[in-house]
Amino acid sequence: MTPAAFDLFTIGHSNHSIERFLELARGAGITAIADVRSTPASRRYPWFNQARLAPRLAQEGIAYVPLGDALGGRPRDPRLYRDDGVADYDAMARTDDFRAGLDRVAEGTRRYRVCLMCAEREPLDCHRCLLVTRALAERGFAVGHVLVDGAIEPHGQTEERLLKLARVPADLFADRDQWIAAAYARRAGTAAYRRPEKPLTTAGKAAS
Repeated sequence: MTPAAFDLFTIGHSNHSIERFLELARGAGITAIADVRSTPASRRYPWFNQARLAPRLAQEGIAYVPLGDALGGRPRDPRLYRDDGVADYDAMARTDDFRAGLDRVAEGTRRYRVCLMCAEREPLDCHRCLLVTRALAERGFAVGHVLVDGAIEPHGQTEERLLKLARVPADLFADRDQWIAAAYARRAGTAAYRRPEKPLTTAGKAAS
């Protein structure tokens, strides 16, 4: 499918050089990057730090908007984590901040060719797909994931890959919505951010 077939895109900056990243963005006709990283920085690839990335994008005529506070995958609110410390995507999707973030993206698509950016190379390893794109698709947006080779994978095809990874039997696709929800939940359990465990205090060690 051509870029024109999509309302917006997602991309993972991965280990790309800035030149390759810009090449991928230009190939998809992207005119605005919505950064959905909770912390818009990379120690390993500092050219993707917000302070360097935003002006570099501006040189290419690409707008930059940080949306990690609303759409990031590492919530600050401890209530948005499961008992095992994993970020709870379902709970996050119900928050006012998240819905407001989606509204900003939707509004942006009226003026720009918007692309959600996070770090992970594979969409199914990233909250931009498992949380944000899922919600945007439910709102009726046609989303394409820009892959490392420049191909654009429709989100529907990404969901088909998700179902295969979850080993959903083909004859049960009549219940596809339920199987999709289960597949999302299973993938999120392994891909979502896990809050670091707090080290035991001296008193806690003595009591254990």
